[in-house]
Amino acid sequence: MASPIKIALLGAGSATFSLGMIKDLCLTEGLAGSHVAFMDIDQERLAMVEKLARRYAGELGAPLTFESTTDRRVSLRDADFVINTASVVSHQSSIARRRIGEKHGYYYGRISVGEYNWRNMRFMLDVARDMEEICPDAWLIQAGNPVFEGCTLLTRETSLKVCGLCHGHYGYRRICNTIGIDWRRVTWQAPGLNHNIWLTHFYYEGKDAYPLVDEWIRSKGPEYWDMEVEALPLPPERQGQWTPELERAWDIALSRAAVHMYRMYGLLPIGDTPRSGGWWYHTDIETKRYWYGKPWGGQDTHLSWPLYVQNLERRIAEMTRLANDPKASLVEALGSQKTTEQHVPIIDGLVNNHEGQFQVNVPNRGALAGLPDDVVVEVPAIVNQIGIQPIRVHPLPPKLMLEQIYPNWLSMERQLLAFKTGDKSILLWNVLDNHLTRSYDQALSVLEDILAAEGNEDMNAFFHWPENW
Repeated sequence: MASPIKIALLGAGSATFSLGMIKDLCLTEGLAGSHVAFMDIDQERLAMVEKLARRYAGELGAPLTFESTTDRRVSLRDADFVINTASVVSHQSSIARRRIGEKHGYYYGRISVGEYNWRNMRFMLDVARDMEEICPDAWLIQAGNPVFEGCTLLTRETSLKVCGLCHGHYGYRRICNTIGIDWRRVTWQAPGLNHNIWLTHFYYEGKDAYPLVDEWIRSKGPEYWDMEVEALPLPPERQGQWTPELERAWDIALSRAAVHMYRMYGLLPIGDTPRSGGWWYHTDIETKRYWYGKPWGGQDTHLSWPLYVQNLERRIAEMTRLANDPKASLVEALGSQKTTEQHVPIIDGLVNNHEGQFQVNVPNRGALAGLPDDVVVEVPAIVNQIGIQPIRVHPLPPKLMLEQIYPNWLSMERQLLAFKTGDKSILLWNVLDNHLTRSYDQALSVLEDILAAEGNEDMNAFFHWPENW
């Protein structure tokens, strides 16, 4: 028997995510009859997504109902689940900020004063405060970044049930594809912090698969790393959504950087984890090409990031074309298979007791040794009608904790302290701590320029120097 619910989807103008969620809802019998409230401030994108959702559900005969609104509080009324995928920081503004950093001697994207996190966390907290008033019993599923900092903030400052989700853990599948094994036959575990997770367990058909990785590194790694190709074959789940160039730029799961981190800690970094790593992987484009592959140098370069933004724009254009073509078959265009996203299966588990194990971001409460209970960790969890129950995982190696996990945790705590107090000197400290900073004046200048940039007026007004500065 179906259990209809109401889902409020904030940031619904993200057509790829929104339509993926609708696909999963249409194909989940236990949630038949559910109602989806799309919310976005972009009226044109909002109308486009609702039109596509209605047509897709209609083609499949799925009994879902929809509404759309630009008023967040309206979308939250009677909601059982709120999925927040919104970002109030545009990709174009992030490119502008990167250019400011370059002017001051910081390689593309390697400097931030926290404006992305500050602005999005402020929005997340506003959403949560509205939920406490309008739908206090609803689950908040936080899908937009920053998941680590934002979910820790929300679980400390509100009484809501909060779960953060990210798809970076699927990086283990990239590893499987690269070394030539079927990920469907793999048992794995990758705990840590969001964008800082590590493959502690990796079994293929019941046997330790790390020796297969070691053999691939010995026999194929050097040739693979030195290939200068602009394209790789697209896996099925990204066909129609990615370009071959993006696939090459995002192909870092067994990059030199990832393997170097594996040699340092004895565990493979998963998903976005090798994307950050140490500063020594990111000093300039040639360095990044060495560590992350030619010709793009990974995801965060002046060559690859604009490709990513352009691809998003192409996706929106394609969705708009489909919405405006009444003869187009959306099932044919979008497919009729569930996505790999966890949002709808988790909702189904909570509502209908369809138990499953998922990778979630929730308060620690003893799941990962060495961190306080109120720090949000990324760990496996059992989900059913009882709730989201994190699994206690094996402790991570001490060296990894000291060099990767603890510094990440302390950085998060500084960000939350700055968010709560408006202490500008914390922002300055973070810039001074950047390995591309060569002088105090350089750090102060880039901080002031970023805060003074168009669009940062509210942040500039919020932050202040301590008394007697």
